[in-house]
Amino acid sequence: MQSVPLVSERVRAALADGRPVVALESTIISHGFPRPRNRELAFEFEAALVDRDVTPATVAVVDGTPKVGLTEEDLTRLADDADVAKASTRDLPVVMGLGRTAATTVAATSFLAAAAGVRVFATGGLGGVHRDAPATMDESADIAALAQTRITVVSAGVKSILDIPLTLERLETSGVSVVGYRTDRFPSFWLSDSGQSVDWVVDSADQVADLMLDSDRLDRRGGILVANPLPTDEQLDPDLHDRVVAEGLRDAADRGVRGKALTPHLLDYIHRATGGASLEVNVTIAKNNIALAAEIATAWSRKTHSTEAP
Repeated sequence: MQSVPLVSERVRAALADGRPVVALESTIISHGFPRPRNRELAFEFEAALVDRDVTPATVAVVDGTPKVGLTEEDLTRLADDADVAKASTRDLPVVMGLGRTAATTVAATSFLAAAAGVRVFATGGLGGVHRDAPATMDESADIAALAQTRITVVSAGVKSILDIPLTLERLETSGVSVVGYRTDRFPSFWLSDSGQSVDWVVDSADQVADLMLDSDRLDRRGGILVANPLPTDEQLDPDLHDRVVAEGLRDAADRGVRGKALTPHLLDYIHRATGGASLEVNVTIAKNNIALAAEIATAWSRKTHSTEAP
């Protein structure tokens, strides 16, 4: 029987040699950016890791096969095919059984990457608790996945369309370690500061790797979230941000948009209302997180490889 997930030869060799590897999600390719820009970015994101001597491990399900490490053909298909589904952890056995091709969310990417032995994952923003969650119970599976997956995720916090204080409470309750990278302020994706603080600050990739080692010594099952805010001069204009988010929420309420449809509706509204400015900030966020994840994976590789050397 074929192993699940199917790990590419490039990723398998890097892991076997103790070289750094960083996982990348595929939803950002299939659903995060407009075509054909998404295809260009898919290859740019991987190249940014290769340039840092880190092996990229983009994750997706291709024709029913979960893969950690994609071919050029796989990346192109994810970018170009409008029928690519979106799969969270609950959807994985379904898309496998139906032989579908699906991009993986943060939750599914974390699950599959960890199963392959990849310990560091770069994404844009984590999913969280929605603003109407007390009534709808709408909460991203990303939190539950991080609570039970041994992986370190580098993220620009969570999107500001979510309930950030409640998201932080749920992360705490779920046992997810949250640290700010050179800041005690929790970012909200497009903005450097959500108005919420984090309890712990790390100043280097080496420190994050040490946290990972200590988490392993404790045999903790859960993950680590490294909150990596944009520099303030690269964030979306705060006044513009606040206005369009409020407008987008009103628009969604007027149209009766809720549940799974709410986040993509709001993101599309914000993209159009900012004249594409939010999209460019998204690109900067992804690249900043990839750069930090590469440093962490390199530090992790150095520490674990030297520990295991005779």
